[in-house]
Amino acid sequence: MDDLSRISEDLAEIDGQISDVFRALSNGFQKLEKIKEFNRQSRQLEELTEKMRDCKRLIKDFEKEAKGLEDRLDRGTNKMLSDKKQSMVKELNSYVALKKKYATNIENKRIELFEGPSEGQVDDNVFMASTMTNEQLIDKGRKMMDETDQAIERGKKIVHETLNIGTETAATLKSQTEQMSRIVNELDSIHFSMKRASKLVKQLGRQIATDKCIMMLLFLIVIGVIAIVIVKIINPHNQDIRDIPGLAPPVMNRRLLWDQSGNEQF
Repeated sequence: MDDLSRISEDLAEIDGQISDVFRALSNGFQKLEKIKEFNRQSRQLEELTEKMRDCKRLIKDFEKEAKGLEDRLDRGTNKMLSDKKQSMVKELNSYVALKKKYATNIENKRIELFEGPSEGQVDDNVFMASTMTNEQLIDKGRKMMDETDQAIERGKKIVHETLNIGTETAATLKSQTEQMSRIVNELDSIHFSMKRASKLVKQLGRQIATDKCIMMLLFLIVIGVIAIVIVKIINPHNQDIRDIPGLAPPVMNRRLLWDQSGNEQF
């Protein structure tokens, strides 16, 4: 590890990851040895197979990184990297062979459980039965019955595990369906709130327009009041508007002419 660190940090990191995977594979196969139910064995074997795929990918990354450094390293270092890669491949192949062995055993157990013995095995059993005594046949029958009972118990466990998985799946689907229903209801509520907000905005716009009209009317009233006040200030003796020159109606003009001449002018 230290030698690889001096050569390349990337190589050292990949080598560390591969070592972790090999350690996990070793522990996984030890655990697989202790599992008796082939259904759990199958799941454990699938996990180990996935780790093998990761290890194969890491070995390819190691090889690619080593080839990238090949021109900058001496012959001895390149040989050391090549030997290390071959060692990794050899160790991975040993786990692959072990995985094939367990996969074959699990498949044989499954066939024995669901299909029973093959025709060749039946012929061998018939031949053996013809050469046995009654006590041996009884013992053999009892042994076969025990094995059958054990197979039935294993089948019951498999059915029970399958039912549990189905129940968990149904519960998960129900929970997800309820969650989707809540999401749809929330979306409907949001849509209704947006429509209501849009109506309120429109009403607010109309209210603002009405307020503007009222403000304009009040402004005109204030202007009128100011105009009246100015007129009062200009005419401090409260002179009637009809007495202001230029603003008197025509009748007043005729009266003024009559007062001046003594005769009414038309």
